Amino acid sequence: MSKTIVITGASAGIGMVLAKQLAARGDALMLAARSADVLRQVARSCGREAYYYATDVTRRQDVNRLRDEALRTFGNVDVWINNAGRGITRNVLELTDEDLDEMMAVNVKSALYGMQAILPHFKERGEGHLINVSSFLGRIPFASFRSAYSASKSALNSLTANLRMDLRAEYPNIHVSLVMPGAVSTGFAVNSLHAPADSGPVPMAQTPEEVVAAMIELIDHPQAEIYTNPDVQLEQVKRYYGGVGEFEENMRR
Repeated sequence: MSKTIVITGASAGIGMVLAKQLAARGDALMLAARSADVLRQVARSCGREAYYYATDVTRRQDVNRLRDEALRTFGNVDVWINNAGRGITRNVLELTDEDLDEMMAVNVKSALYGMQAILPHFKERGEGHLINVSSFLGRIPFASFRSAYSASKSALNSLTANLRMDLRAEYPNIHVSLVMPGAVSTGFAVNSLHAPADSGPVPMAQTPEEVVAAMIELIDHPQAEIYTNPDVQLEQVKRYYGGVGEFEENMRR
């Protein structure tokens, strides 16, 4: 059965690939990002059941308007995906106030606005699926130059888990999911704050298509959280939580 799905950060990378694959299987989409021109092109490539709404997800009123536009267009929303995000290339001791504020605004507050915007609709219906796209770096310090990004994703992980706990007793048919990709071969690194000019390919990266395959499986079969590359990621998590010192020593090698 087709679903109505809202995707933020849909103009490039994972969001764009996800939109195209969901459209191909017949889902109706509301796509969001800041650039109306780019969104229009993505929506056209997805077909006539794909709509778009230019949205700055760091502005609560924009996110509320996105929700209203989706409800006006479709009548209801089945799945809301908070996918928008941005990285940073800066170690802890180099961070400025502006760096940290930017990471929290784009990676945490935008998702919070999405959660608070759509949950009243889900509660009214008694069902729905919220998906927050986080990162493997929100769980372990695998790349210290992504320090503030990792911190923001850790905060998103916590907000997601707490929301799930708040809803589980009274609203068992509202699913709250967390997606944690590892490295992905998109323009993420190049578009990160303070990215060096020679930012090149990320080793051992998944393709966006591989990440999207895991996300579509999650849409069809909701669960609390997923790693998109579990064979690799679960081993790293096990090493980290089995002993922080041992993990950090291995990272030096």
